Amino acid sequence: MDYILFAIIAYVLGSIPSALIVGKVGFKIDIREHGSGNLGATNTFRVLGIKAGIIVTLADILKGTVATLIPLLFDADVYRLVIGLFAVLGHTYPLFAKFKGGKAVATSGGIIFGVNPLLFLVMIVTFVLTLYVSKYVSLSSMITGVVSAIVAMLFKDVGLIIVISALTIFVFYRHKENIKRIKNGTEPKIKWM
Repeated sequence: MDYILFAIIAYVLGSIPSALIVGKVGFKIDIREHGSGNLGATNTFRVLGIKAGIIVTLADILKGTVATLIPLLFDADVYRLVIGLFAVLGHTYPLFAKFKGGKAVATSGGIIFGVNPLLFLVMIVTFVLTLYVSKYVSLSSMITGVVSAIVAMLFKDVGLIIVISALTIFVFYRHKENIKRIKNGTEPKIKWM
């Protein structure tokens, strides 16, 4: 019963469309009608700028982190990473935005932060370094997933390894169009780093 309750809470939390809220409240636009149309941080950075992008990134990370921490408040005997996965599903297929959301990167990072801050730090460093070198957000996201799965093995936590591997596969799936554009040389590079 605990799993069902916390999974629902996590999904609803993940469904809060940060990019849509920031776009409508701060800029009076629907971010889904601009750029890639995606409800994630990358599209927010491109369409609304750095400040809005940072706000959305932090909000999306926070959704994952809070989802993994809520069970602690109730001293619930649940595997928190599993609960966090529902926040990722909510972010990707949000109840409040016609089930069309982001690509799962920031919220995935947030659930890792909620259970293993050291691994989250590795993820941030990997992402920033890869982004600095490649200028591709999508490629940096995928490489971060692979590196995180490898580093997770050092913690010898089978659940952590499985969840991060599953999230990495999901991130690759969500970026399938980006992969095609990278191969074709048409994927946009960032200009602000």
